[in-house]
Amino acid sequence: MNREIAELPRNTNHFSVQLSPTPRAARLARLLAAEQLRAWEVGLDLDAAAHVVAELAANAVTHGRLPGRDFRLVLHVAGDTLRIEVTDTRADRLPQVAAPGGESGRGLLLVGALARRWGVREGPAPRKTVWAELDLVRPPGHGNPYAGAGGAKRQRTD
Repeated sequence: MNREIAELPRNTNHFSVQLSPTPRAARLARLLAAEQLRAWEVGLDLDAAAHVVAELAANAVTHGRLPGRDFRLVLHVAGDTLRIEVTDTRADRLPQVAAPGGESGRGLLLVGALARRWGVREGPAPRKTVWAELDLVRPPGHGNPYAGAGGAKRQRTD
């Protein structure tokens, strides 16, 4: 077997996973995203990113669920931005931000507060993708804002 083809690159800035539309999979999406972001060592508020993934995945499971159709989580680092995308198969059910006193849509208020921006992209039918972008931050004293995503590796000092 050709080792160059068989081995995935160690430092990547794109992650994608397809999950079943269940509450357990929504939790798994959050855990996988947090672990992937830790592995990339991106300068980011991991709690904020995990909350955004949790809200978008929960919405896909709750409002975008069709039996037998999975949802997809994508994480992508480009420049100084982490883009989180969750795609489901219910383009007919667009996300709604909570109305005052409303019963649903409060999760999107949280997404709006944590993300620099967010939105919805429809298609291809029958899909829709809800996405959010978060800023990466430079740790004090580090020139590379996201070591591990193609930049120099940090060494442990313990």
